[in-house]
Amino acid sequence: MKQFTPLPLKNVRLLPGMFESRYELNRKYLLSLRSENLLQNHYLEAGLWNPPGKPESIHWGWESPTCQVHGQFLGHWLSAGGRIAAATQDPEVKGKADWLVAELGRCQRENGGEWVFSIPEKYLDWAARGKKVWAPQYVVHKTLMGLVDMYVHGGNLQALEILENAAHWFHRWSGKFTRIEFDRVLDVETGGMLEAWADLYGITGRQEHLDLVYRYDRPQLFNRLLEGEDPLTNRHANTTIPEAHGAARAYEVTGDMRWRQVVEAYWRCAVDTRGHFCTGGQTEDEIWTPPFSWSARLSETNQEHCTVYNLTRLADYLLHWTGEARFADYMERNLYNGILAQQHPVTGMVIYYLPLRAGSQKKWGTPTDDFWCCHGTLVQAHTTHTAYTYYQHADGLAVCQYIPSEAVWEQQGVPVVVRQDFVHEFSPYQPGQPDASSHRPNAWQVDLTVRCQQPVEFTLLLRLPWWLSGPARICVNGEDVEVPTSPAGFFQLARAWHSDTIRLELPKTLTTCPIPDRPELVAFLDGPVVLAGLCDEERLLFGDSSRPETLLIPDQECLAYSWRSGYRTVGQERGLQFIPLYEVCDECYAVYFPVSHSV
Repeated sequence: MKQFTPLPLKNVRLLPGMFESRYELNRKYLLSLRSENLLQNHYLEAGLWNPPGKPESIHWGWESPTCQVHGQFLGHWLSAGGRIAAATQDPEVKGKADWLVAELGRCQRENGGEWVFSIPEKYLDWAARGKKVWAPQYVVHKTLMGLVDMYVHGGNLQALEILENAAHWFHRWSGKFTRIEFDRVLDVETGGMLEAWADLYGITGRQEHLDLVYRYDRPQLFNRLLEGEDPLTNRHANTTIPEAHGAARAYEVTGDMRWRQVVEAYWRCAVDTRGHFCTGGQTEDEIWTPPFSWSARLSETNQEHCTVYNLTRLADYLLHWTGEARFADYMERNLYNGILAQQHPVTGMVIYYLPLRAGSQKKWGTPTDDFWCCHGTLVQAHTTHTAYTYYQHADGLAVCQYIPSEAVWEQQGVPVVVRQDFVHEFSPYQPGQPDASSHRPNAWQVDLTVRCQQPVEFTLLLRLPWWLSGPARICVNGEDVEVPTSPAGFFQLARAWHSDTIRLELPKTLTTCPIPDRPELVAFLDGPVVLAGLCDEERLLFGDSSRPETLLIPDQECLAYSWRSGYRTVGQERGLQFIPLYEVCDECYAVYFPVSHSV
């Protein structure tokens, strides 16, 4: 069923660099949140919280007790905490996460032994009879998801007990409806309920849980996709992406090919035949844009963070099944221009949307006053950097992302360590060294070491990314390896490994990415990284957009003995500075620029 299998979280660790820094920001934020506040709405529903007056110093925004989706953030916290505990054995995160699960168990007992959620049961009955209520099953799913991850990754046995008790309630409740009636219930945003039940069935193998998987099928959406229709345009995007996750997981635990066909049809409709912004993201005001027609949709509400995170997860499923590098390419584009670009590099906070309208600013969330849905997917996203980097395949290991890290696994019973020590051009500049460039390098350089306790044969797959500007160069133990001129896909290095070094050079250049329905409007990319021009208005540039190197030149390329990533315009009436979109904090910026050939 699977071409690639991710390494266990405990087998990969991040090394110093930008990704480790962002991961650590996320960990500190998770630990900064008071446990009692994370549970405030679950306590409220269980009758364990009854402040006599106006409560102070609690979580507000979407976590406010007056908001109908209150309590959704705790599940995200548990998913992130479970992954951190599994990856690093962090006792502080593990202890906090286990205590939160124990308190959920307490809430479940107070609620009669089944209901463990932060909202009243009647919210679901309201939705069933057509009364307006804000996504109650979406909220329920977050708690289920957190418990699944605490069992699977965090090793918490009580989490499974709570899940099984909650499933009894849903099996009884969902069994009251006919298929037609329940289809109408599921039209109210269900989040990843299907995926949660598939996860639970994959753990227990119980018929009750398989019943829930098939009850939470979405024929009104899935059948249209299978028939080749487009049910997504102008529809709320993040309502359906988690449902596609559910179909993906249902395929994995049942083997039923229809579920896989749904996922593949969803990807075609959402990505392949729709396209995406230069960032890899999609959506305007949370809805899908028309296929390849976005020029009228550039706004301050593009690219909801949840859609970036969830489409990356969907690409990960497809990468598992197919082993196709295009899915890892898609994940990389979204990683740099979504996950990193939508987290503040100093505070660790999130932006709900990534504005693509010229002159916009990023609007950052706060630690305890917002708790948007994107707040939740932020804390999960920065626990997945190691999960998306290395995958085992039938003959060895695939390196799918270039992130400073170290992976440990066994090949034919022999312990193996693969390490990425230096991953891109923004490294310390060492003047006087024999191989030092006079100017900023125009390639990413990845140095890998392979260490085995004894010689063992396997195949190392190295992703040659979509953005290569020329043939990659690969040296093993100082000797060049012949690399095909076609850059796409995975390059295979098959040999007996013992104590070896690999140098991978990935040439890059400036490129432009036009809007399909307005090709004179272009964005600038440096390899996979989208560049943002720092300006408070739309700027017309003059020149040849097919030769971006004549429009932008390196700016302050070396500061404090480190290569820098900025550019500036040349030959324009007014100068303009460009930096990676993921470095933008509070500046006004533009991503797309009209370019005219006439001066």
